[in-house]
Amino acid sequence: MVKQVGLLAAGCQPWYSDVCDASGDRFAYCATLAIYVYQLDKTFNEFRLLSILSDHKKTVTAISWNPLNSDILASSSSDNRIIVWDIPKQKPISILENAKGTPISIHWSLLSGEGVSYAFGRGPVYIWQYQGGSAMAVSTVKETANMNSDICQIRWHPKRSNKVVIGHMDGSISISNLGSKGFKHVLQPEKDEEEEGEHDCVTALEWDPLSTDYLLICNKNSGVRLVDTVSVTLIMRFHLPSVATKVHTLSWVASAPGMFVTGDSLTGVLRLWNVSKPNPIENIRLKKSGFHVLHSICDNTLTIVTDEKDTSSDSNVLSSTSLAQAPAMVTKNHFALPPAQIVCTFRDGGVGLYNLGRRKWIFLREQGHVETIFDCKFHPEDPNLLATGSFDGTIKVWDINTFTAVHSSSGNEGVIYSISWAPSDLNCIVACTSKLGIFIWDIGKGRVIKRFNEHGKNPVYTVAWNQLDSRRIMSCGGDGYCIIRQVDGELLQRYKHPGPVFGCDWSPHNKDMLATGCEDGCIRVFYVMASADQPLKVFAGHKAKVFHVRWSPLLDGILCSGSDDGTVRIWDYTQETCSTVLKGHTGPVRGLLWNTEIPYLLVSGSWDCTIRMWDTRDGACLDTIQDHGADVYGLTCHPGRPFILASCSRDSTVRLWSLTSLVQPIELNIIAGKPWSEILGTTDKGTSLTSMLLTGKISRDLKLQSEEFPQNLRARSLKFFSKFFLPPGGTTNLWELVSVVQGLDDSMLSQNYSRGIMHVKHLSKFKSSEAQELEMIKMSKFGGGIGSRSKEDRLKEAAGIHIKLGNIQRYCELMVELGEWEKALSVAPGVSIEYWKDLATRYTKFLMKEDSDNAVPYAVATADSKSLTKFFITRGQMADAVLTAQMACEGTFLPQQHRRTLEMDYSTNNGKPSKNDLELMHKASEKLADFYFRNGSPILSACCFLAVDDCQKAITRLIQGNELELAVSVGTVLGNLTEHMAVAIELLSRRCENLGKWELAVDLLKLIPDNELLLCKCCARYQGSAEEIEYLHQRAGLPSLKDCLHEAEKLKHQIRLFDSIKYYLLSTCPERGLELGLQEVKSKLKRPDWSVDEIFDILQLLGCIRTDKLQHHDYPQYKVELLALSAYIGAFIAIRRSYNLIVPALFLHARSLLQRNPGLDISVEESKIQEELKIWCGANQDITKLKSSMTVEDNSAYRHLVEKAGHERCPSWLGPDCVASSHLPSHSDVHISCLTGQRVQGLALFLEDGKSAVSPNEALMWAKVNPFSPLGTGQRINPF
Repeated sequence: MVKQVGLLAAGCQPWYSDVCDASGDRFAYCATLAIYVYQLDKTFNEFRLLSILSDHKKTVTAISWNPLNSDILASSSSDNRIIVWDIPKQKPISILENAKGTPISIHWSLLSGEGVSYAFGRGPVYIWQYQGGSAMAVSTVKETANMNSDICQIRWHPKRSNKVVIGHMDGSISISNLGSKGFKHVLQPEKDEEEEGEHDCVTALEWDPLSTDYLLICNKNSGVRLVDTVSVTLIMRFHLPSVATKVHTLSWVASAPGMFVTGDSLTGVLRLWNVSKPNPIENIRLKKSGFHVLHSICDNTLTIVTDEKDTSSDSNVLSSTSLAQAPAMVTKNHFALPPAQIVCTFRDGGVGLYNLGRRKWIFLREQGHVETIFDCKFHPEDPNLLATGSFDGTIKVWDINTFTAVHSSSGNEGVIYSISWAPSDLNCIVACTSKLGIFIWDIGKGRVIKRFNEHGKNPVYTVAWNQLDSRRIMSCGGDGYCIIRQVDGELLQRYKHPGPVFGCDWSPHNKDMLATGCEDGCIRVFYVMASADQPLKVFAGHKAKVFHVRWSPLLDGILCSGSDDGTVRIWDYTQETCSTVLKGHTGPVRGLLWNTEIPYLLVSGSWDCTIRMWDTRDGACLDTIQDHGADVYGLTCHPGRPFILASCSRDSTVRLWSLTSLVQPIELNIIAGKPWSEILGTTDKGTSLTSMLLTGKISRDLKLQSEEFPQNLRARSLKFFSKFFLPPGGTTNLWELVSVVQGLDDSMLSQNYSRGIMHVKHLSKFKSSEAQELEMIKMSKFGGGIGSRSKEDRLKEAAGIHIKLGNIQRYCELMVELGEWEKALSVAPGVSIEYWKDLATRYTKFLMKEDSDNAVPYAVATADSKSLTKFFITRGQMADAVLTAQMACEGTFLPQQHRRTLEMDYSTNNGKPSKNDLELMHKASEKLADFYFRNGSPILSACCFLAVDDCQKAITRLIQGNELELAVSVGTVLGNLTEHMAVAIELLSRRCENLGKWELAVDLLKLIPDNELLLCKCCARYQGSAEEIEYLHQRAGLPSLKDCLHEAEKLKHQIRLFDSIKYYLLSTCPERGLELGLQEVKSKLKRPDWSVDEIFDILQLLGCIRTDKLQHHDYPQYKVELLALSAYIGAFIAIRRSYNLIVPALFLHARSLLQRNPGLDISVEESKIQEELKIWCGANQDITKLKSSMTVEDNSAYRHLVEKAGHERCPSWLGPDCVASSHLPSHSDVHISCLTGQRVQGLALFLEDGKSAVSPNEALMWAKVNPFSPLGTGQRINPF
């Protein structure tokens, strides 16, 4: 199945005001067509994208969280619909289909229950009691009728449910006290002469959370005011630095009474205010682009957890040596910003979360498209750079490893329909627009260097730079012309068409040949060097306009076309025929893309929101992607990564897809060491129905590179082709670390190595170099001051006396009490170095408690690497924690006078760091690895382990991420990983079985030294004719069916039951082995001291019985017994492997099978399973309450359950699975797991009924402990 491997989220739309909101540990913002919801992951103190809500089909206009229930969000759109969402379930609760207008603003009203209030035009305000569902549940607030100006915002008071304020387009506000007197159109700001005729609309309204009367108002031109809504008077007008400065948005800071923040409309300056002062307390420049909306989140969710005990004395007795109590970090000379997170959205689509207290970004996506992305193209020389062109008038170039914008055009170009890179490394892009013609953007110069206006004011739909002749650019447009010009502007050809021309493409085989698609449904082929302007060929057949045409890069003379009739047609230029019609899309076809390695593989995108993969040999649809939330326009891939597809859509997202599953047999042939003839071939062989081969130029080049050093042929081919098949996001980084582990000098590494995860031995060198570069950058500083002056004066006077008397220590303690730690530290050596170190240690702990970055230098100075590493880990700064731990190992953190001692220790310890330092470094690396793993990046997680030479854990992490091909490839190159490699190859052979490549599965298993049992299991599972089974036995080196039966009987008499079962399963009578095995398992279970290990081994063997034999009607009881036992014992294996997610489902499945089959005897009572399920659930439903809520008996029962599960012998099986990109939400393809009842995040795996779905992670863990489907049909589950 094609899976999503990358997502560039849409930016925040700039059209409406109520497009950002927050509640509890979640925040949300609106793109044009969807709502993006982020939630705090408390394990790593990081907000992650939780879901994309996309039921609205037109522009989203507003969102609002329910103030009483943070799980409920309301949204409105220009399709006149209002939807109330259940965020945990990620589905609508209720929908108001017709609000009778487009809601401009929505807000929750608690007037009578929980209602969604909304308004449009000049009112009135409506309230929809969403539990009622229908339009009948809508009422009006009569006090808000008959307004004189359009409504732009509504806000209900958070404490007085009958009070609502309305902001108007004319700048005034209306205050309604339901049931009593209100005010309409009051407090309108006075207009300057320069602003006459210009709307000074209300852009933000926020009630003071601590008052029933005070309100903050922000007007477009007049700035911010604090008003009293009872007396309808102005309390404070807040002054900005200049007349040109405008504020667009504001938010109260909940953690700091009386404080609020504003965002400038033209520049990204965040200002902090106090209601008692007319001027800002702090001005922080965050970005060049102006703010659109910001929203404050209280910082209670992001607290630093510490188990350090406060060592300060509580004694009231003062002496010259007593420890001072340090104040909070608010003094005359230091202003500490309140602890709050600020969700910031900007006018250029940027979205970020700013930590006000720490003065740093938690995350920032600098830019984002805010409208339809019509086209995307990879840089011809760099598969990591992707350019996009959008309706918003900008071209952006993205690094797809991080999805950060590395270049962006200035914009203001109108609608950009199509883009095309200049060939080779010219680093220019040509783009066409809706009204402003064509332009060439030079990325290096950052400006437009050429414009073409041959199409006049008509829309230009497609532009194409000739990749074989960099001088030529082709375009086609609404004026009915396809125009060929040179870059210098010289006109070469003008081809007239009978209607608008929508698509054009240069032939990759002939620089003078091109094809066009026209409104008349015809495809025309032209030859530039011909004297006539008539087409060489005209292909007719489509029943509606043709939009795009694409020549095949591998098959000369073959081209495809997509049409509004919903079909894709394949044309043979040489035969002048339509060879294939691809049917399946239900809307007009837009994007088209041929694969550059598989000649018959074609991808199409449509207005039906789907992407389809086609086999053009027979017209079969190989797979359909439904994750985009709107029309799919652009499709592209890079020849260097031909199986990584990028797509763009009207939903304003760019998504990356891995097509590797469509060509897995080729990759598996490379890993199995098959001859090149089974991997590469000609296009003729590549289009035959009997083989799948790579036929492109890049694959041939990789073969030649691999063969340059015959002694390293296998290692080089594995390395080159894994980067060829796999998506970006760590693969190159991983292979460079493999080279470092093998001893490659750092001078041989790529320039990008230092930007990724580095080996710890390189951290010091590369980070030192980075620091030297950064020393050239001047950092701006912030300051301010508020505090208690009188107390400070008294303490300062006392300190002055003490220092004159020579009481240095008391002076230091008084300075600490004043919060002037630095002064205390500067004279502390006058007492002693030990006292200075103690004082510095106290200051470090104080700063860490205050969550200040200033703690770092003091922790280094006191050589407290342990506390500093822990500090970084609790803040989620895993990379910094690893760096700190490594520097401790290298002795960098020790004071200068101790380093000589350290060097002596190194010499006596054979140049190795201490055991404690190594443990600290490995712990920090593991934390960083877990962070990447939870983020859906198992490859980067493996990089973290390779960086500390832990090759075994690196392979294990790849296995847990189901990156089996990469695990086997890396393990093969590294060597000496027999146990881990055996697991990876075993699972990879299961993948071959799933593909029907049984011979290849056997060949892979032969790579394992001790492979006899695995070969037997593989052959036992094979379901085919007697001749086919005999052939597979022969290939695996196993006896014939008849000989296996004979051997089984002999072993049974020798009471070698396990081996007897094994050969029975390989024989013509596998049911005898099943019967014998079940008897043995049930007899073991009757013993009080039964062992999970011995039973699990037998059940795993029995689980290999051929499905047709297991389903045989002569022994149905055997099937149910095997399924129930496999689920029951599988639950214990899941417990010991920490597959916690599926443990309840396994117990429930076993219990369900017993309930559905009365009289079934598996030597375990249903009540026993229920009891064990209850014990497990009680202990794991909330691990934080485990110790406090469980009784002594509960703890004892839980310990007994865990002891019964035993310990895992192979570390490669230990730990939950997390497939790459399983965290990425989809737009429209929503499924609920039949195991957990939760929504499947990302790609869903369907079970044999075609309806039931599970997540890939759940399926992998289930299959590793129980080979049978959760549906209880007896079918095997194989998600590998």
